[in-house]
Amino acid sequence: MSKVPASPTTSPWTITTQRIVMAGAFSAITIILGVVPYLGFIPLPNISGSATTEHIPTILGGVLGGPIVGIFSGLVFGLVSFTRATVPLFKDPTVAILPRLFIGLTAWATFAALARFNRNVAAAAAGFIGAATNTVLVLTIAVWRGYLTLPLIIPIIPQAIIEAIIAAIITTILASAFFVVQGRLVRAPEKKSRDQLHY
Repeated sequence: MSKVPASPTTSPWTITTQRIVMAGAFSAITIILGVVPYLGFIPLPNISGSATTEHIPTILGGVLGGPIVGIFSGLVFGLVSFTRATVPLFKDPTVAILPRLFIGLTAWATFAALARFNRNVAAAAAGFIGAATNTVLVLTIAVWRGYLTLPLIIPIIPQAIIEAIIAAIITTILASAFFVVQGRLVRAPEKKSRDQLHY
C-alpha cells in the first residue's frame, strides 16, 4: 500500500518558487497539447466537437502543486480552448474558461482528502474527479447559456466517462513517477565525503 509521507508545513495556498515553476511547466505542456493537432483536442463528430486530453496537465498541477498551480493551469487551459474554438459554445468565455478554473481545485481537494490512506488511489480519484469536473461544469454552463439542450448531452456521456478513466490512469502513472523521483532526490545519501565527490 502506497502511503503519502507527512504533509509539509507550507500552506497549499502559499505561492512558492517551486509552485511558480510547476505552474509554468504545466501551462507550457497545456499550450503544446493545444496547438499540436490531434494531441490535446481529438476531433469527434458530435456536438462537443472533440475529445480532450488537455485537462490532464491541469489535474496534475492540482495534485502535485496544489490549488494555486491547478487554478493557474486551468486558466491557461481555458484560454487555449477559447482562442482555438471552432464551435460556438467554446467561443463563450463562461463556457471555455470559467469551468476550467475548478478542475485543478477539485483534483487537489480529492487527492488531499485521500492521500493519507493510499496515494495511488488518491491520484486515480483525483484524475477521475478532475475530468468529471471539466465535463459537468462545461455542459451545465452550456445548457444554462442556451448552447445545448439536455437531450444533446446524452451522446456526450460515454465520451466523458472514457475521458475520466483515461485521466485517472495517466494521473496515477505520472504522479507515482513524480513521487518516486522526488523521494530519491530527497533521500539519496551521500556515501562519500564532500572532498571525494566529483561535483
